[in-house]
Amino acid sequence: MDETAVLLSRLQFAWVIGWHILMPAFTVGMASYIAILEGLHVVTGRDVYLRISMFWIRIFSVAFGVGVVTGVVMPFQIGTNWSRYADAAGNVVGPLFAYEGLTAFFLEAAFLGVLLFGRKLVPPWAHFVAALMVASGTLFSSFWILAANSWMQTPAGYEVIDGRFFPKDWIDVIFNPSFPFRLAHTVTGFYVNTGFVVLGIAGWLISNKRSVEEARVMLSMTLWLLTFLVPLQIFLGDQHGLNTAEHQPAKLAAIEARWNTERSFPLALFAIPDPANETNRYAIEVPYLGSLILTHSLDGEIKGLKAFEPDDRPPVAIPFFAFRIMVGIGFLMLALVATSLWLRYRRRLFDSPWFLRGSMAMSPLGFVAVLAGWVTTEVGRQPWTVYGLLRTVDSVAPSLKGGDVLGSLLAYMAVYLIIYPSAVLIAARLVRNGPATVPVPVAPIESGRPSAPVHVELLQQGKSL
Repeated sequence: MDETAVLLSRLQFAWVIGWHILMPAFTVGMASYIAILEGLHVVTGRDVYLRISMFWIRIFSVAFGVGVVTGVVMPFQIGTNWSRYADAAGNVVGPLFAYEGLTAFFLEAAFLGVLLFGRKLVPPWAHFVAALMVASGTLFSSFWILAANSWMQTPAGYEVIDGRFFPKDWIDVIFNPSFPFRLAHTVTGFYVNTGFVVLGIAGWLISNKRSVEEARVMLSMTLWLLTFLVPLQIFLGDQHGLNTAEHQPAKLAAIEARWNTERSFPLALFAIPDPANETNRYAIEVPYLGSLILTHSLDGEIKGLKAFEPDDRPPVAIPFFAFRIMVGIGFLMLALVATSLWLRYRRRLFDSPWFLRGSMAMSPLGFVAVLAGWVTTEVGRQPWTVYGLLRTVDSVAPSLKGGDVLGSLLAYMAVYLIIYPSAVLIAARLVRNGPATVPVPVAPIESGRPSAPVHVELLQQGKSL
């Protein structure tokens, strides 16, 4: 096996999925937010909810398009670079990916057309239903993709025949030990990320006195949602950590850079892991706190990295620092949400420039936290593709050469560095215009009858109504 091909294939996979995950990290939460706005418009009849919804639908469509394009690359590169993984695990993960396409992608694609172009062609309640279907599609997509990924992390419900995995019990395959925790933690993280994007843009609009009415509604709504979601996400992260300690102890040991099996161990706030000498340098630790957080007991025990063979240990530095970046951002988010409650009580939520600037500064950090969490999970799983059963080095196509992978990696890098900045520029232009400039239908249709503008347009085309 060409070791260069293995390394470059891993870098290529990280590059492709790292960029791709940014899109569902936004669109999953945004689809649900749009559905809420459409529902509020139907119930209250207030045009402000309609303007905000139409504003975010435009931005959502840009992100959704980029997500579809970059998502197509994922199964393609599995075939070109990871054929032995596909051959060994395809009977299990293949149907899960297919279910995602059947239940999620087609649901999203079908109703997205109504969401984007059906405002004057269907009554408001039908447009609301379309928004619900798109939101449901994004959640179905998350369900199946995370089921497949979780099975690779904590495989269950399978049997091995001639070196290939076959499903033995689909319920056990799908609802494997880590799936409920991973699904809840990831989807909530996507919602939190979307919330901070909305928060940052609302703060920018208020600071620049653009679309102030809509921005205030966005800011207030989102902060109420985040007041619930951010503490929930911290709790779910704690539960996911307990699950990892039980089912992936080597990953947890790497995340905490614990080399020895210990009881009543400290929490390392900072350290420079030294794998060669199996120790940490410049460590800053809090006594007993690691045991309390990771085992919920002052006398809890964690298995150290020395308990595993060197070839079975994941890299240490990457998950160690990535995890702390994710957690640090989580507590910054909690601090901002807590501050918003104090400002709301003081009736200064919309009148504090420093808070609005803080909201803008926090806006992109949700994406950083999602990436950090993904890096923690995937690097911490190494050296396995299917944890404990199929090694990454044994998953790459046997005839793959380093030069071939380098060429495709450079091509992917070039294309992605064109696509993503272009999408950001388009979205930034939409943000600058603001929701107040979005044209709202003068006479929304009721009872299935087209609005007046549609009548005029069709008559001009010489069509009979």
